[in-house]
Amino acid sequence: MRALPLALVACLVGCGGGEKLDSPPPSAPRQLTVTSPDFPSGGAIPVRFSCDGDKARPALRFDGVPPGAAELALVVVDPDAGGFVHWTVFGLPAGTRGLGSSGLPASAREGENSAGKRGWTPPCPPGGTHRYEFRLYWLQRASGLDAGAKPDAVAAAVQERAGGSGLLVGRYARR
Repeated sequence: MRALPLALVACLVGCGGGEKLDSPPPSAPRQLTVTSPDFPSGGAIPVRFSCDGDKARPALRFDGVPPGAAELALVVVDPDAGGFVHWTVFGLPAGTRGLGSSGLPASAREGENSAGKRGWTPPCPPGGTHRYEFRLYWLQRASGLDAGAKPDAVAAAVQERAGGSGLLVGRYARR
């Protein structure tokens, strides 16, 4: 489990003036299922969720969270843009079974993304098709992170506390 935090922390670097991940976030045992009603796993993310559309965020569904989970954390990264962090959310109650296209549970907090802002930054690749990795982690202990935490702080907290994870990958190419 020590490799998880080190790999995630090692992935964090700057992109577009903000922090990003050099490589995909590490995976913990894949015990969770992450899906979206808006796009299939490995499929195309619809334009409305991109910088070319409404900039909305896709809805997500979670399954397989064990009874012992203390918290859930979500990290969305574009590994094809040098690990650009599009969104981090932590403090999600262990009973959370998904996120809608707007709003968050009361205890949830958003961290800073690679654009230097809190919240969702939509896909906007400069060229070609990019992958967007939605990694959900269940944490064995609460993250202890404050709203606005930088990606490296989120990575360190996840590395120390992750008991398992799940992955959903979407793809997007600008027209």
